[in-house]
Amino acid sequence: MSAADYIIDILLIAIVVLQMRPRRQTWQSMLRPLILVAIAGVHYLRGVHLAGNDLTLIVGLTVVGVLLGAGSAVTTGMWRDGEGAVIAKAGIAAAALWVAGMGFRFAFALYSNSNGGGMHVASFSQSHNITSAQVWVTALVLMAFGEVLARVGYLQWRAHQLRTA
Repeated sequence: MSAADYIIDILLIAIVVLQMRPRRQTWQSMLRPLILVAIAGVHYLRGVHLAGNDLTLIVGLTVVGVLLGAGSAVTTGMWRDGEGAVIAKAGIAAAALWVAGMGFRFAFALYSNSNGGGMHVASFSQSHNITSAQVWVTALVLMAFGEVLARVGYLQWRAHQLRTA
């Protein structure tokens, strides 16, 4: 893993940890995670030839990401303060779900680049008809996209509902 890989992963994990303090919900606060996944997409996503069970892996991990992001959003408290601003505060469950997804990808990357980890991933891939390492990269990045987009989208929807209530 490169230094950029570590930085992107740590920043994505830190996003929700920072939100464990009550903070105003603004469009700028929603922009940070979107920018990070866009950078990750540009950095990691390459053309991939789909065969075997590649699409199943990609769709499966993307769905897992959406579920983790939605779960993190649903378990984030939101309210209006005395000035009418929308405040959000991620609780333990929200942070745990977010870190589970982001941490899984980080741990998988470390494991697959470690002594023997890459051989186990290759063996699993061969046994399950996953055709390339780039398929894993694509699936894991799209999992992050799903997690971020589900969380950001749901929180924005809830913030809009609170503002117009």
